Amino acid sequence: MIVRGLKAVDRRAGGTHPVRFAMRYVFPDHWSFMWGEIALYCFIVLVATGVYLTFWFDPSRHQVVYQGSYAPLRGAEMSQAYRSTVDLSLDNPFGLLMRQTHHWAALVFLAAIVLHLMRIFFTGAFRRPRELNWLIGLVMLMTALLEGFAGYSLPDDLPSGMGLAIAYAVVLSIPVLGGPLGYLFWDGAFPGGNAFESRLYTVHVLAIPALIGALIAVHLAFVVMLRHTQFRGPHRTERNVVGSPMWPGYALRSLSLFLGVAAVLLLLGGLVQINPIWQYGPYEPAIATNGAQPDWYLGWLIGALRMMPNWEPNAFGYSIPNPFFGGAAFPALAFGVLFAWPWIERFATGDGAEHHLLDRPYDAPWRTAFGAAFFTWVLVPFVAGSSDRVFVGLDIPYEGQILVLRLLWLLLPAVAFGLTLHWMRGVRRREATRAQQAAS
Repeated sequence: MIVRGLKAVDRRAGGTHPVRFAMRYVFPDHWSFMWGEIALYCFIVLVATGVYLTFWFDPSRHQVVYQGSYAPLRGAEMSQAYRSTVDLSLDNPFGLLMRQTHHWAALVFLAAIVLHLMRIFFTGAFRRPRELNWLIGLVMLMTALLEGFAGYSLPDDLPSGMGLAIAYAVVLSIPVLGGPLGYLFWDGAFPGGNAFESRLYTVHVLAIPALIGALIAVHLAFVVMLRHTQFRGPHRTERNVVGSPMWPGYALRSLSLFLGVAAVLLLLGGLVQINPIWQYGPYEPAIATNGAQPDWYLGWLIGALRMMPNWEPNAFGYSIPNPFFGGAAFPALAFGVLFAWPWIERFATGDGAEHHLLDRPYDAPWRTAFGAAFFTWVLVPFVAGSSDRVFVGLDIPYEGQILVLRLLWLLLPAVAFGLTLHWMRGVRRREATRAQQAAS
């Protein structure tokens, strides 16, 4: 049936080249290329479950008194956003399944993007002529982070309100622009004016998903136009791609992966509880914490805010508030390095040639060593993001943890760089020796 349908499309397209090209397009066979597809399929699940949630969620911050089925909250004053989320979770037949699947899909979506970008970095797939696609991937990661935070903030429960308060402080800490940006986004001082709820809701359900969808489309278009990269191997050159054609091999395999990803996310949504907001309660500014942690992709930013020393320097007549360094300068520096890396490496190596064959990590020891150091530099604040829970669970003094992590933040990247460089050079020598022995 599928074959007949494809032939019918081909006939009605007049036997055009694009249809035949799409069916015969070759994809390389390697498991690491699946991370990008997993991210794509998570996005599809996010859109599907998000559409369902929009029918039941009310983003209004208008205060009401809860009289629903959850007895511990009866009589409590809360926003309509929080009440609708509780009702969706506890009274709607499929609400909790859709909401938890949506949340799990967001977590896996961001994890797949990060792993996909790491694969691109460590294999050199960002080199000419793919620099623009590398930038598109980084923009997609940034927008996905913002999208996740916006969705996390919509229910108006205690963790989301705390997250918005921290975000507001970070935005205000930006020199010169902080005040106008805070007023623009929040429609006034925290917790926001009348328009804030509609702005946050519109950004989450319309603006950013449309932007991510457009970025995915452009990203895939560049992949097709420039053709896939591939690892070195028999019959593989800079001018060809060895692998499976779109139809039937790759299409059926990709469809199986999509069904598998959707099934796993639905199982997680149905069996593994996440973000039980009815236990946290509605947001109240006087309540500072309840033991809940933010989603994993915010851990590095929370940790950086905790690790920054208590200092606020003056520059050009402006006082730079402390949240600026961990909440704005640190992620800006991290993404700035990644955005500039294709040109940094080209300048350092003098290699401006086009590359369609990928490196193994040991083929470029310096790049791999820098990547290990860079991700270690990001990982240490990520660990600091859970320092309060370590204090509660293991009774390790919070201040002592921060002091140790500050020291590790300075030392571990250098250690990771040296050890990885030594390791990769050793692997490269062994591989060269094996190649010589095989040739002789």
